[in-house]
Amino acid sequence: MHSNIQKGKPDLRLPDNMVKAAFVERLNRFAMLADVNGRRVLCHVANSGRLRELLSPANTLWLSAAPLPTNPKATKRKTTHDLRLVDVGGVLVSADARLPNHLLREAIESGRLPEFAGFDQVRSEVTHGDSRLDLLLTGGCSTCLVEAKSVTLVSPIGDERGERVALFPDAPTSRGRKHVLNLCNAVKEGYRAAVVFVVQRPDADVLVPNVASDPDFYEALVEANVHGVEIYAYRCRVSLKEVAITDRIPVRLDGLG
Repeated sequence: MHSNIQKGKPDLRLPDNMVKAAFVERLNRFAMLADVNGRRVLCHVANSGRLRELLSPANTLWLSAAPLPTNPKATKRKTTHDLRLVDVGGVLVSADARLPNHLLREAIESGRLPEFAGFDQVRSEVTHGDSRLDLLLTGGCSTCLVEAKSVTLVSPIGDERGERVALFPDAPTSRGRKHVLNLCNAVKEGYRAAVVFVVQRPDADVLVPNVASDPDFYEALVEANVHGVEIYAYRCRVSLKEVAITDRIPVRLDGLG
């Protein structure tokens, strides 16, 4: 069953200056060419995933103009736009992998996630062991380390139960595996720890590890579950104005390979 999140203010407002674009070519992990009204623009992609289901000429992209630098002589930025959203068959998907940390922090601080109730302090980008993790929650006698993962891939074919399946990762992630195993160590040290998958689209019913993409990450996640690391997934409402976590969806650890 899905767990509805209490109503609250929108998590993240998107820029007002977004423009439609068509995908042309991905140049590297963090840059692509797009077409805006017949003009080629160099666009920053804040997502190292493969994004093959998003970056396609069949989809409409939404870009925002890069902010003007405070010191034009000092800036090294070459891209003129940022990729924000992708319209995949009428479903808006947030493509920015930097957002889940902020979305999750906002939802926790506003008291909208019952799974993380009781924490009164939230810190971002904390070091534990040899990893930098997304959030450290403290309150009362409890401390919780949280790693947030951005999910954009939903299988175009439903599973045998008729459920729409969100998959993570869409490419091998040794860094993600390292973070998960670090959380296992944190639990052994007495911390509470959680992996949170933030599905940046509304059309997913369940989250399943993508074994075919990265079997090592899948094995690490199963090990983490055995050791007591909590595993959650939340999906988002995405519009041209905002991205917001809406509700929790189940996580199935049977994997999809």
